[in-house]
Amino acid sequence: MTRQLKSHDFYNDLKEIERNTLVPTLLQTVTLATGMGFAAVARVTASRWVTCQTVDKISFGLAPGDELDVESTLCHEVRLSNTEIVIDDVANDPVYCTHHTPATYGIQSYISVPIYKKDGTFFGTLCAIDPEPRKLKDLHILEMFRLFASLIGDSLEINVQLHESQMALDEERHLSEIQQQFIAILAHDLRNPVSALEAGLRLMGRKELDEPTTKLVTLMKASLGRMSNLIENLLDRARQRHDGGLVIERDAAEPLEPVIQQIVSDIQAVSPDHVIKCDIDLNGNVDCDRERIAQMLSNLLRNAITHGAERQLIKLVAKREDGEIMLSVANQGKMIPPSTWPGLFIPFQQGGADKKRKGLGLGLYIASEIAKAHGGTLSVVSDERQTKFTFRMPQGPAPL
Repeated sequence: MTRQLKSHDFYNDLKEIERNTLVPTLLQTVTLATGMGFAAVARVTASRWVTCQTVDKISFGLAPGDELDVESTLCHEVRLSNTEIVIDDVANDPVYCTHHTPATYGIQSYISVPIYKKDGTFFGTLCAIDPEPRKLKDLHILEMFRLFASLIGDSLEINVQLHESQMALDEERHLSEIQQQFIAILAHDLRNPVSALEAGLRLMGRKELDEPTTKLVTLMKASLGRMSNLIENLLDRARQRHDGGLVIERDAAEPLEPVIQQIVSDIQAVSPDHVIKCDIDLNGNVDCDRERIAQMLSNLLRNAITHGAERQLIKLVAKREDGEIMLSVANQGKMIPPSTWPGLFIPFQQGGADKKRKGLGLGLYIASEIAKAHGGTLSVVSDERQTKFTFRMPQGPAPL
């Protein structure tokens, strides 16, 4: 579509026909099947005849956007009567031998079939002309024109819908990019005040504090822990959208058990009302990204504390079985309906059965992505007794 046509008042119609990659093939087929030298799709209204697309083998001279005086065309009569016009040989046609259109344009054969949109409104015509007589009054020729006109008319609505869908998709992608940029900037900027608060609490922890102040500091540490966890989850989400996945750095040089014990100790310190019982039997080094596994475990334990029954036991199991590393976190509390299990690992969905407890819904999602990045899985099972999240990762014998 040339730059000049962008200012054309029929630009949208011209663009719709241009987007239809079938039209050039249909017009070529028309000229080959009939011997006609010029074929076109025209937009026809009460006052306008506008060329949309052509195949011109006789140098008739019309290009997309060019116009003819509508009343000088036979397409005008097609629009008024809603019927086709077919002329084999103007000189021997009793109706059109003295008509002004053939004389004006020097044509001897002509065919025009109306094009209707899917809603039944008239769009224009599929037409063809030639300075020589052609055998057009043949049922096969007419049926071909009718079929091609129908295909073009139906495609107008489809192309509009596809174009609108593409525009909506582009807008959605743009908004998503802005959202991810905002999340990344927000999470990054929140790190500094959180770090300052953590430093202040560490200084306070070194001093002699009375019991009420000690409890207050513990509560503040718990809140800061949750905030730090949320920030890291936000940053991971933003990095994943930007880079296409979580980055892990595996090695088999150290055991995983001390990492698990440290995470449990940290969470237990800021959530003393919850008892975490551990059953760890990993027997040697583990090939994994220990920092990422720690992040996953932290998310699972925080989820258990947030959504589990208060003051009830949380059980953590980590062991080797059947060529895998298995790590599970189970808590007591309300059952999560099975129909909602798949949604627990979707970003910004709420994990757990208690919808009154709000969060970003990123913890379980990030945990599942860490599992996938290790070639493993994260699954959930929930009943009236407990809710258990289980991570499994393929692993050979314990590295020495």
